[in-house]
Amino acid sequence: MLGQVGHAALALMSLLLLLWHEAAPIEVPQDLKILQDLKQPPTIIKQSVKDYIVDPRDNIIIECEAKGNPVPTFSWRRNGKFFNIGKDPRVTMRKRSGTLEIGFRSGGRPEDYEGEYQCFASNDFGGALSNKILLRVSKAPLWPKEVLEPVSVTEGSPLVLPCNPPPGLPPPFTFWMDSGMSPIPQDKRVSMGLNGDLYFSNVLARDAHTDYSCNARFLFTHTIQQKNPFTLKVQTKEPFNDTSYNATEPYGGRKVAESTPTFLSPSGTESSKMVLRDEQLLLECIAAGLPTPTIKWFKKGGDLPGRKVKFENYNKTLKIINVSEEDAGEYVCMANNHLGSIRHSIFVQIKAAPYWLDKPSDLVLAPDENGRLVCRANGNPKPNIQWLINGHPIEGYPPNPNRQVLGDTIIFRSVQIGSSAVYQCNASNQHGYLLANAFVSVLDMPPRMLGPKNQLIKVIENNRTFLDCPFFGSPLPDLRWFKNGQGSGLDGGQYRAYINGTLEIKRARAEDEGTYTCVANSILGTAENQVRLEVKEPTRIVRLPEHQSAVRGSTTRFDCKVKSDPSLTVTVAWMKDDKPLYLGWRLRKDEESLTIPNVNEGDEGTYTCTVKSEIDQDSASARLTVLDRPDAPMDLDLSDPAARSVRLTWIPGNDHRSPITEFLVQFEEDRWEPGRWQKLSSYPGDLNSVILQLAPFVNYQFRVIAINSVGQSPPSGPSPRYKTSGAAPDAIPRGLRGSGSKKDNMEITWEPLLDLERNGPNLHYSIWWRRKDSGEEWSNVTTVGSKHVVHNTETYVPYEIKIQARNEFGSGPESNVVIGYSGEDKPSDAPTDLRVSKVDSTKVNIHWKSVNPNTVRGEFKEYRLYYWRESSQVPGLIVNKEKKTKGFYSTMAEPSGILSDLVPYSKYKMFMVVANNHFESSPSNTVEFNTKEGVPDAPRAVRMHSKSLDTISLEWEKPLEPNGILIGYQLKYQRVNGSRLGRPHLETFLPNVTEFTLRLPDRSTRYKFFLSAMTQVGAGEVYAEETPHFTNEVAPGIWDLTVVPNSDYANVSWSHNFPAGSSEFVLEFTLDSDKTVKVVSVKQQPPITVADLIAGATYHLRVYSHELNSISSNSVTFKTKPAYIDHVDIATQGWFIGLMCAIALIILILLIVCFIKRSRGGKYPGGGCVTGFAKYLVRDKKDLPLDPVDQKDPDGSFDYQSQ
Repeated sequence: MLGQVGHAALALMSLLLLLWHEAAPIEVPQDLKILQDLKQPPTIIKQSVKDYIVDPRDNIIIECEAKGNPVPTFSWRRNGKFFNIGKDPRVTMRKRSGTLEIGFRSGGRPEDYEGEYQCFASNDFGGALSNKILLRVSKAPLWPKEVLEPVSVTEGSPLVLPCNPPPGLPPPFTFWMDSGMSPIPQDKRVSMGLNGDLYFSNVLARDAHTDYSCNARFLFTHTIQQKNPFTLKVQTKEPFNDTSYNATEPYGGRKVAESTPTFLSPSGTESSKMVLRDEQLLLECIAAGLPTPTIKWFKKGGDLPGRKVKFENYNKTLKIINVSEEDAGEYVCMANNHLGSIRHSIFVQIKAAPYWLDKPSDLVLAPDENGRLVCRANGNPKPNIQWLINGHPIEGYPPNPNRQVLGDTIIFRSVQIGSSAVYQCNASNQHGYLLANAFVSVLDMPPRMLGPKNQLIKVIENNRTFLDCPFFGSPLPDLRWFKNGQGSGLDGGQYRAYINGTLEIKRARAEDEGTYTCVANSILGTAENQVRLEVKEPTRIVRLPEHQSAVRGSTTRFDCKVKSDPSLTVTVAWMKDDKPLYLGWRLRKDEESLTIPNVNEGDEGTYTCTVKSEIDQDSASARLTVLDRPDAPMDLDLSDPAARSVRLTWIPGNDHRSPITEFLVQFEEDRWEPGRWQKLSSYPGDLNSVILQLAPFVNYQFRVIAINSVGQSPPSGPSPRYKTSGAAPDAIPRGLRGSGSKKDNMEITWEPLLDLERNGPNLHYSIWWRRKDSGEEWSNVTTVGSKHVVHNTETYVPYEIKIQARNEFGSGPESNVVIGYSGEDKPSDAPTDLRVSKVDSTKVNIHWKSVNPNTVRGEFKEYRLYYWRESSQVPGLIVNKEKKTKGFYSTMAEPSGILSDLVPYSKYKMFMVVANNHFESSPSNTVEFNTKEGVPDAPRAVRMHSKSLDTISLEWEKPLEPNGILIGYQLKYQRVNGSRLGRPHLETFLPNVTEFTLRLPDRSTRYKFFLSAMTQVGAGEVYAEETPHFTNEVAPGIWDLTVVPNSDYANVSWSHNFPAGSSEFVLEFTLDSDKTVKVVSVKQQPPITVADLIAGATYHLRVYSHELNSISSNSVTFKTKPAYIDHVDIATQGWFIGLMCAIALIILILLIVCFIKRSRGGKYPGGGCVTGFAKYLVRDKKDLPLDPVDQKDPDGSFDYQSQ
């Protein structure tokens, strides 16, 4: 016993040591070149199922496919013995395959080939086994011939009609039908059991039939066999009446004895059931009884597995799919009706055929490496594990020190070339078996690179990057990475090398660009490959599209500005609602945006801009919401009518994604302004039913307009008309006033009521008036107009006035009393004793004596002063004598005021009147006064220019208003340097000096000037100006010289940057024929016309500065046009045209005279007049005497001159 324990401990220790030093198995890559060169034992890749049932009408095909290198050869065993295929002409094996085909065209029975088959695939490195394939031929036996006696049963009793189908392979599917091939109706009372029998829990009289037939359908042969039909007779105590049957009275009112439940299947109180793991558990309980019992299921000691349980056959069958060990136990079915209940217990055992826990897998090892094969399976009972090598029990092989079998595990140590083999693991128990093939291949292969050579990888900056270097070798090589052929292997820090050959760069940067070399090294050799890495800037959308809300018909734009690596080609694509966007003729796309003109509702959606390069992409989305004016409201309805109100209800139209904020209700009436729609009221956008406040005596109709942020909807259709009844006026006429248009009347006026304020027909106004504080009775008048004139009043007397509107329905409210006045007249007195004091240069104090208020003869308005500038005290200065006015309101006896804004050193005149609303009095006495001398205005027309590059000139003119006698000018100037001013300089000038020239230290110096004129009083308003940038710190030049030549002159133009007026230009013409030079000096700015040139001659022209001869334009060559003589077209001369017109007029007059003579009876044959006149013209032109024959022609014509 102690020895056994010691051996076990030693074995366990050996196993632990072996596991500690065990190398990972080699994974062979699925690379075509590797697989072509790799020698491997066979592997079964396809085989027929273990339980193989075939159709006897077809050929038999038993599959067995395997792979390996070299290609495997195949052999078969049948019933444990070698199956010699060559001796049986019906059996053939497919080429490069182990699949058997058994044909029966030449005879033979498929049943003769039933048995257990097993395929062997072998090559130089081992042999693999298929499963044991049990081949059976499908059978569909006939139903045994039998004579079935009629079945007689008492009504209410239970019944079982047996089926007993013939045993087929596989078992047939059973069902019950009648002679008409219609299924027997099944329900809670009548149903078929799992064994095919037909169970009646209780029989009814209507169950009596002669054609209960059980049918068996065989799947392989697709045939149905029918058992002889049963005849069922039901015995009743009373005759059966079909018409008496109903669901509540199944026995037609007859008394049938009820019974407690009993089980038809299974029998007894308990039974047992065994099922294999992962199969389907079917438990059945069918009960008899009257009334028909109800079946219920439960499990003792636990709940039914809800997710796997299914109740079938009207709750008579309990079905559990994919059973497992926890489904074992006692299941109870209970049948009950109102008379009682019974139970039946079914004890379920779960057994298990072997199933894998750890299936052995192929093992590829390098020489001297260690490894193991593990074969772990479970089952109930626990399976037995058996190892085979190349299809033979391992026990039959001699012991191998490099191999150790420890139950379900085989340990390999220091494997060597030539020890490759296929190992089979067979796990079996009484319920089945498992067979697995796993080869052990000992492989030696130098390192190989499997990836493409010199691959270029482009990655995005700052991204995690993987450089792949797939490789293979046996033993497994060590792989190291190098960058740019320098340094030690890359691993750690920024880099991480994986055992599969991949190099990870955790965050790619620009400095990571370069050539990376991966080197695989083993004892059998070395292999390497290179990967070139380029790090690119990411492709990003830097200006994203933003959500837009656009009004229909407008133009909207989505931005999509992209920034990417310059070396990458980028494409921009747009999508709408996740579908490619079709641009068509309307939409426009450029590099940075998408423009959608004339937006419509179909454009609404989500737009996505996707930017792609060959290695990355970016996208951004934005939604376009199309807004529009609302649709018109609909279905206007009037309700709740009242004297001055009505309820208006409408249905709002579509708001087109812009909420309605306001409803505008308009009305139209057909009495005052028919056809004109007017605003009645506005309401919030969340209302669609409002009460409208109306005016009396109006025949209304209404319409509604919806308003949102885009605009107004079209108006709705009009509502039905609604007419309000009349009433007395509610309003008081507005604007009541009284004033006189003449000195003896008073006009009372008011604003007439609006049409909607009339409230009824026959509107008129009652007006009352009386003199204020007189105690008189009211005078009144009624009128339909808006004015009434009261005559024969005293001048400017106050009156009390009031008004009231009336119509046919009554009188409206009276107005408040207002005060009006009769007409005004010209004031009878004028202000007196007008005088001045404290005369200054621009203002003066005025004094006068007021008038008696009663003499104003109207409402006192003001004392109105008329004044004007008579002349200036400056000799020769012409002044504007336009009269000006200023009003003074004062009720003092001797008022005074100040008159300001006068011109200094001037002579003024003035007088005063008193004024009411319509009239002025006679003028007061006229007063003259002189203002004192003041300071002058600023000098006029100040000009600053540079006559040369080193001087600046200032010119000006006298002030417009000297305001005194000028005594000179004062000029202060300071040098300007940025925002700082230099030391001030002061210059004074006599009155007749109006210019100043300052020499500049250099061209870039700038000054600020302050210029003012002076009188004895002092310096006046200052004119300030800073010198401009004449040169802009740029050297002066002349360019763009152009010439437009004619015959003897030319138009010359050029550009320059000299200050205006600061330089004189010289035009130098060189005649090409004799090199003579013509010089023209000009001071004016271009263009210039130069005359006295030679026609048809060629000139060379340049322009240069007179002050700076070195500054010159480029030379331009031109040729004048040739000389020509003016050829006058006489036909276009005025004198010739006039002469021709005169001759035509004379001819016309003579023709008229000839026709008149002829019409009076003259002897003028047709055409004689014209002929004689023509002769006259000829003779007159030649200045010849008349011939005798010319005195009278034979035809009676005569010469006009002889008359």
